[in-house]
Amino acid sequence: MKPLRICVVAPVATSDYNQRLLDAIEPVMPPDVEVSVRNISTGHNCIEYRVDWLQNGYPVVQLAREIERDGYDGIWLSDFDMCGVEAAREVIDIPILGGFPPAAFTALALSQRLSIMTILPSTLAMQRGHMQAYGLQDSFASIRSIDCPVADLGQLDTVVEKTFKAALLAIREDGAQSILLGCTGFVGVAARVSALLEDALHTYVPVIDPNQAGFSFLVSLVRMGLRPSRACYSKDS
Repeated sequence: MKPLRICVVAPVATSDYNQRLLDAIEPVMPPDVEVSVRNISTGHNCIEYRVDWLQNGYPVVQLAREIERDGYDGIWLSDFDMCGVEAAREVIDIPILGGFPPAAFTALALSQRLSIMTILPSTLAMQRGHMQAYGLQDSFASIRSIDCPVADLGQLDTVVEKTFKAALLAIREDGAQSILLGCTGFVGVAARVSALLEDALHTYVPVIDPNQAGFSFLVSLVRMGLRPSRACYSKDS
C-alpha cells in the first residue's frame, strides 16, 4: 500500500522550530505515513500578535497550493491559532488542520470543561475568540498566560513549571477538567505537566498537546478520504 504523505507546515519564516515539531509528533506517527516539514518564505519568525498572524496567513495559502501540487495527502499547520487555514481551504482539495479545533475536541472527548494555557497576554483575547467561534463557551473554564515568548519555549524545565502552576490554578479556581496547551511550541510539556498535576491533585487531568492531537486528527481525515466542504469553503479557481 502506498504510504500517506503528510506535510507539516510551520507558518513562520524560519526553520528553527522544525526539528522540535517533528519530535512532538513522533510518538503518534504511524509507520505508513511519510512526513516532511516546510516553512513560509516571508513573514514573521513567530506568531505572538494578531499582526503576525495576519502577515503570515497569505504565505501559508501560497505554500498550501504548492504542497498540494507536490502530491501530499494532507497538511498539519502547526499553529494553535490556525494561521491561514480557513483561507487555504478555499484553494486546495486536501485537508488542512490547525491546532485549536482538534485539541479542543480531544479535550471534550475526555471532559466537559477545559482551560487553555497560552504563552503571552497578547494571545489571551484571540484564543478566547476561538471558543466563541466554535460555540464552546459553555465548556470554557478559563485561559491563563504563562508569560513566555515563543523564543523561550525551549527552556523546558521553566516552561513545565510555569505551565503546571497555571494549570493547577485553572483546575482549583476555574473548574477546569482538562488542559489545552495553547501553542504548538509547547513541545515535551504535556506529559510532564500531567504527571505533576496528578501528584498534586491525586487525580488524573488530561493535558492536550496540540501537535499530537492535530496531527492524529489529520491522519484520520486523510484515511477517511475527507476534505474541505465546498458548501462552506467556496473554491477559489
